[in-house]
Formats: sequence, C-alpha cells, structure tokens
Amino acid sequence: MEIKVLGPLTAHEHGVSLVPSAAKPRQILALLALQGDHVVTVPTLMEEIWGQNVPRSAATTLQTYILQLRRKIAVALDGDPVRNAKEVLVTQHGGYLLQIQPGQVDVQEFEQLALSGRGAYDAHDYAAASALLGKALAVWQGPALVDVPVGGVLELEVLRLEEDRMACLERRIDADLKLGRHTEVVPELCFLAARNPMHENFCAQLMTALHCSGSSWRALEAYQRLREALVGELGIEPSARLQQLQHAVLSGDVNLGQSLTATG
Repeated sequence: MEIKVLGPLTAHEHGVSLVPSAAKPRQILALLALQGDHVVTVPTLMEEIWGQNVPRSAATTLQTYILQLRRKIAVALDGDPVRNAKEVLVTQHGGYLLQIQPGQVDVQEFEQLALSGRGAYDAHDYAAASALLGKALAVWQGPALVDVPVGGVLELEVLRLEEDRMACLERRIDADLKLGRHTEVVPELCFLAARNPMHENFCAQLMTALHCSGSSWRALEAYQRLREALVGELGIEPSARLQQLQHAVLSGDVNLGQSLTATG
C-alpha cells in the first residue's frame, strides 16, 4: 500500500486507487492513514465527520462508510492470496485500524528525513543537514490533504504537519546560511517573508542573507517592513533578537552569518 497525504490524498494497493469519491469516507481514510497501525476510536471518527452535531444514525452510517472503504480495498486485493479487506481495515474494540507497514505513508518518510536532518544539523554537518531537510521538504506535493474536507480532528493534524514543515524549512535555510549560501537563498526568503510578513525567523534569515551578500540596506528595509507589520497589526515591537540583528547590520558585523541565523 502507498498512501500520500502531504498534498492531494492518494492511496493505492496493487496500483488500484483506494480513495473514495464521497467526502466523508475520504475523511475517514485520511484519518486512519495518519494514525496508521493505531486504533482510531469510533467517537474520534464521529467527531471528525459530524463535529458536535452527531446524528442518531451515526453508528450505522459510520459502519456504511467503513464498508465502502473495505469494498475499495477488496477490489484492489482481488487475487491476493495472503490478505483480505478486513485484515487491512481492521475492526478493533472501540474503533478501527488501517494496517500499514513502515514507509507506506509519505508522512513517515518526511518525518524520518526531517529527524535525520535535525541530527546532522545538531552535529554541525550543515551540508548533510541541508540535503536531508531538502529531501524531506520535497516529499510535500502541496498543502496537506488539500483535496479533503477536514473536520476538527483532521484540522489539528493538518496544523501539526504544517508546523513541522515550517520548522523543517527554517532549519534547512539556516543550514544553507551556515554554509555561506547567502545569495542563493535570498529569492526564496524574499517570497517567504512576503507571504509571512510577521514571521520573525524568516525576516531574520532574510536580513542575514542580504547583509552577508552585500545588501545591508535591503536587510534594514526587511526589518522595517516586519516592524510596521507587527506594530500595525499587533501593537508590538520586534523581539530583542530582531532588534539585536538590526543593530548588527547597522554596525557592519562581518560575522553575522554565523552568529545570528534564525535558529542559531
């Protein structure tokens, strides 16, 4: 089985798609995949599908959705002498479990690469960190579950995944800055800072990259844009770290790239 949730939802077994067209069974498949090899309780599934407005027929309807998914799996497993649909989508006490082997869901690949990248970064092997974190980010094919309507449970999962992706991206850029790739990352950071005008880490990285590539005045402009956004939207000044970074740019600190990157 191969399942992708970091982008559009796809799931294949023996080359046959397991993804139903109806919205609620898609939600169930996505949630079971994200919790692969762990039981998802019936109340959790009901909360995802119906929120606080669970109908009286919810238990029967949920069983119908599970049956629809098992039929899709059965078609894909046709002729498989080892497994049947009930052994893939398993009924457990109080819930359901999707039997998934390690590496069959793209989230697992992303998390393993990101973990290895963080380890390389902590070991000061910035070239390996940049490569591994870049591979982790390349697993993403778009926003997580971009084509699946999400309820309260999946919404939290999607938020967690996006936070993990952003942390991975920040650290990969940090590794590139440590490697002296200041000019190379400027275009990417200009885009990220524009998309996230109150994101201090992206601003700090952009300021560092610009200053170290000979555009200190642009670094100061980036700080000013961040300050205007923070003051205008939230009524607060940039953090002490960002103010320290501004002073370092103003003073022409030649060691800025090594001393004041976002996660350093």
